[in-house]
Amino acid sequence: MQVTETLNEGLKRGYEIVVTADELDQKVHEKLVEAQPEVEMKGFRKGKVPLALLKKQFGERLLGEAMQETVDQAMSDHFEQTGDRPAAQPDVKMKNEDWKAGDDVHVELNYEALPDVPEVDFSAISLERMAVKADEAAVDEALQNLAENAQDFEDREEGAAAEDGDQVVIDFTGKLDGEAFEGGAAEDYPLTLGAGAFIPGFEEQLVGVKAGDETEVKVTFPEDYGAEHLAGKEVTFDVTVKAVKAPKAAEIDDELAKKFGAEDLESLKGQIRERLEAEYNGAARQVVKRKLLDQLDEQVDFPLPPGLVDSEAKQIAHQLWHEENPDVQGHDHPEIEPTDEHRKLAERRVKLGLLLAELGQRAEVEVTDSEMTQAVMQQARQYPGQERQFFEFVQQNPQMQQQLRAPIFEDKVVDYILERAEVTEKEVSKDELQEAVEALEEE
Repeated sequence: MQVTETLNEGLKRGYEIVVTADELDQKVHEKLVEAQPEVEMKGFRKGKVPLALLKKQFGERLLGEAMQETVDQAMSDHFEQTGDRPAAQPDVKMKNEDWKAGDDVHVELNYEALPDVPEVDFSAISLERMAVKADEAAVDEALQNLAENAQDFEDREEGAAAEDGDQVVIDFTGKLDGEAFEGGAAEDYPLTLGAGAFIPGFEEQLVGVKAGDETEVKVTFPEDYGAEHLAGKEVTFDVTVKAVKAPKAAEIDDELAKKFGAEDLESLKGQIRERLEAEYNGAARQVVKRKLLDQLDEQVDFPLPPGLVDSEAKQIAHQLWHEENPDVQGHDHPEIEPTDEHRKLAERRVKLGLLLAELGQRAEVEVTDSEMTQAVMQQARQYPGQERQFFEFVQQNPQMQQQLRAPIFEDKVVDYILERAEVTEKEVSKDELQEAVEALEEE
């Protein structure tokens, strides 16, 4: 077997592999000898079929297997000897497409090698981590929001007109062309005006009604309404108003706390404080992680595989185009050419991706089975009632497994670096942290 270099330009590599006909013939012979003891054929005892007869019957099929195995072994030996790691699936193709038995096999092997990633001095990285404490004002604001969400309604004074945000208790009957339709009636229905729970236009027509009123509401069902016989149709509702109630926020006391599973108000405040500080810590981590990646991007430099950059730039351009054109759901649109800005972002992503992957490998960072299970469970919550099917889908889909594993691995590598970098904490206000997070989103 001969391996000849045909391209060595930056990270691009090209080789021609020649497997001689004699090598292939020897490989086929070895396969026949290996299989001979188990072969049974009419007229011969088991294991006594002549090799010449076996070659005549099975030689052509074995020749294809021998060719594939020989080329695969040649590639494996090549990567082991050179130390090259292909950045993507190598491009392998036969040069002599008119090949026939008895000819040598000429194979072209082309790939982009992963670059050598330099060592990083973590102690030279200096970062500032923002720290925010949940003050009483923040806890009180969260408590007030809980009280509003747990609001009740109390009867307005007699003769009071319903306002937006009020609750009206109604009986109603829907009619299409004068005939009541199925599913269009209810009694003692509590409807909050302005909540958008009913067909567009329904709630607005009840603003100003009073208890005891009987009124008619006219609305048109949306064109895409689920029930085809009602979609796009104008209907009327006979409505009887039985009560008009004003919203009343729940009292902030022990009873409110018990509604949210706490023993008393002080326990609920403690839970709120912990939740707020967990949210602040999560936001602060986003900020310090971005600062870390910025420093790594500036401090570390190495050549990037052009193919990976091109692929990432196209993906970025495609994603941003769809964000700007949300009405286009599929991919039936003109080809989107990446801009210089897309390429610059792609170069950063590829560089940092390769860097973190290499640093994680050197540090022997691994994603545990329990971490993967937790990630799958978290994703499965987005498909209520179909959790089992989602688990099975992930188990059978290596690409999905990698999508779930990648961010966990990245975060663990970031934690590894932060533990070894110089990180100081600076106490800031909630507003300052919010400004820093918004600045990330604008970049």
